Amino acid sequence: MSTSNTLLRLSRAASLCELFQHTCATRAGDIALRTLDGGTALTWGEYGARVRGLAAGLAALGVQHGDTVAIMLTNRPEFNLIDAAAYHLGAIPFSVYNTNAPAQIAYLFSNAANRVVVCEEQFLERVLGAKVDSRVEHIICLGNAPAGTMTLAELEALGDPEFDFESRWRAVRADDTITIIYTSGTTGDPKGVEMSHRNAIFGTEAMLGIPEFASGCVGRVVSYLPDAHAINRWLAHYMPAITGAAVYTVPDSKDLAAALPVVRPTVFVTVPMLWYKVEAAVRAALAEEAGLRGKVAAWALEVSHRKVAADLARRPVPLLLRLQHLLTKRLVLARLLEQIGLDQTTIAYTGAAPITLETVEFLLALGIPVAEAWGMSEIGLATSNRPGAQRVGTVGTALSRVEMRCLDDGELLVRTPGLMKGYRNDPVRTAETVATDGWVHTGDVGVIETDGYVTIIDRKKELIINSAGKNMSPANIESAIRAASPLVGSVVAIGDRRKYVTALITLEPEAAAAFAAEHGIDPSPRALAADPAVRLQLDEAVATANARLSRVEQVKAYTLLPVFWEPGSDEITSTMKLRRNVIAEKFAGEIDALYEHGQA
Repeated sequence: MSTSNTLLRLSRAASLCELFQHTCATRAGDIALRTLDGGTALTWGEYGARVRGLAAGLAALGVQHGDTVAIMLTNRPEFNLIDAAAYHLGAIPFSVYNTNAPAQIAYLFSNAANRVVVCEEQFLERVLGAKVDSRVEHIICLGNAPAGTMTLAELEALGDPEFDFESRWRAVRADDTITIIYTSGTTGDPKGVEMSHRNAIFGTEAMLGIPEFASGCVGRVVSYLPDAHAINRWLAHYMPAITGAAVYTVPDSKDLAAALPVVRPTVFVTVPMLWYKVEAAVRAALAEEAGLRGKVAAWALEVSHRKVAADLARRPVPLLLRLQHLLTKRLVLARLLEQIGLDQTTIAYTGAAPITLETVEFLLALGIPVAEAWGMSEIGLATSNRPGAQRVGTVGTALSRVEMRCLDDGELLVRTPGLMKGYRNDPVRTAETVATDGWVHTGDVGVIETDGYVTIIDRKKELIINSAGKNMSPANIESAIRAASPLVGSVVAIGDRRKYVTALITLEPEAAAAFAAEHGIDPSPRALAADPAVRLQLDEAVATANARLSRVEQVKAYTLLPVFWEPGSDEITSTMKLRRNVIAEKFAGEIDALYEHGQA
């Protein structure tokens, strides 16, 4: 792929439809969509033909330019097909989080005013429960379609063979809405972020300035994050429509670790929790290596750490160290990366929450080209670290054509071509977020260094100010504890207007199940929370985290809650953000108990 030619095409494109059609024509024989088992494998030519047929079917249902289409599916090729078919009509497809309850779905349907829903059989009951007070007329059900719904095949058969598909997609313009991203909402109703075709295109355009991204974006990506989240829509849907990358779908994110060696993605994005799991798994595997193999592995990591430290400090790397590092890559690191499935990854991003410096340095030492980046649904991607110019602990520098500045209170403001059109049917909250001159109030507190590197401190509304007036980032405290043990799932740092910091902790379900099996413990969260072996692990994790934190940030006491928090629950959103107000109210008794004996 010629980056200059692609950038020129992006700058001239009237819509994502035009770019998609170009990719289908020029990459017709290449794989576009594939399930892990290969049961479904569509080339770009076949992808384009299916989109044409589905668009004709949706048009036969009356879907017009500007209409909305709801999609509630797991990660599967049908999502890409249906979503692309809808936006080729100038319609607005949007995704519903699979964990949403009927009342939440009803709110989305009311706000979006969609007449069509596409869902899987497993979600049909909730969709039916949500449509009572909505204007939904048509439900396309994947699986067993009961009376009153239709199958995907029936939708395609409904289309008029003479349907003028080309004139419909050519009528779509850059400023037309391509989707609505409903923020998962830590407080209040979700906000519907309306993205335009221009916004969708800009994400790829801005990233093409990074050579490692440019070389990897034509390869393979894995679709496992919710399609209701902006990052998966861009990485595994919009970006491939431009570059021709093959999209491998993973319906259950719990299968990601097994999927990576199959996909071997060339560009990969995930959250800190997964990176902590990768680190823990590698350390555990290396600890089991005995004899000479164990010594060689330990030496390889030590050498690689020294090489990474020199690179990050911008120090010259001595010739002997360079030669040793080349040897370690060949003897140890290449094998580890292949086992993980990231041996062909040219750039791997971490985002959505802070990650510890130690974990980033460990991943870099393994040879994973991990880079911290930052963005929001409202603005898309805004900053990125770049391999070779990495500054660990920052989210890098602003992407091309993105402007940034700080207010006196530290809040970051951004002005970007990736700016949303606004919150759907919500001019008041839109005006609160976007100033008339285009600057977006991000709600994040940060620091912009003189050379442009940006450090995110925390959400403005979530900063802890203790009773002595000390400002602290709860996210920094929480990430330190999560990184200290794979058993830790969610952490909530408490301390606002208090004398010291405490924490609520829950266990990570998969790690807890493995721990229970290994130690012969009842795997229920209540039994695990009461078990001395589990408590010992968490005591060590908190102590390890405290050693990395300043004295005022250190956790003086914690409570292990006898529950698992799953994404989309009352306590955490579908994107793993803490619903702090709900937690504070729901666990007020447990929080008060942490302060009963008043430590200094």
